[in-house]
Amino acid sequence: MSRPRRIDPLLVAQAQETASTATSVAALRRCQAVLLPALLGATLEQTAAALGVCRATVPRLQAAFRLEKTPHSKPPPTRGGRRRALLTPEAERAFLQPWLERAASGAVVVVSPLRAALAQQLGRAVKPSVIYRLLARHGWRKVAPDTRHPKSKPEVQEAWKKNSPKNWQPC
Repeated sequence: MSRPRRIDPLLVAQAQETASTATSVAALRRCQAVLLPALLGATLEQTAAALGVCRATVPRLQAAFRLEKTPHSKPPPTRGGRRRALLTPEAERAFLQPWLERAASGAVVVVSPLRAALAQQLGRAVKPSVIYRLLARHGWRKVAPDTRHPKSKPEVQEAWKKNSPKNWQPC
């Protein structure tokens, strides 16, 4: 059995007053979403059909009208944010700092030690996708190897090319 409907008579009076002076379709629709169930006993489906919206929109319209008429109440919390975060953004930055210093000096950052370090800090197993998303959140990206080694000496390579045997054959 569904919950009994609670209809606030003050809210109904406000909806009637607002409906008579509404200047936009959206405002009138919000008023009607309150008035149809209150005065005619319409269900959400019937109200939605009368307003030309889907069933889930009717409670949203009612909530919007309620919020509009009671400005002292705080708005409902929005969906969004990091609800399953393992670390705060500051803690993530602090965790990545030593790895950033290694990467800045030219070392290659490998995911498996990073994953092991995070698992040790959290005290639980961590999937590789967590690490990849963490790195992406902080602007890290996969860097392809350079076309030449940073310690290579072009003059030595040219000298070898000039003095190498001409009839060299692979084994």
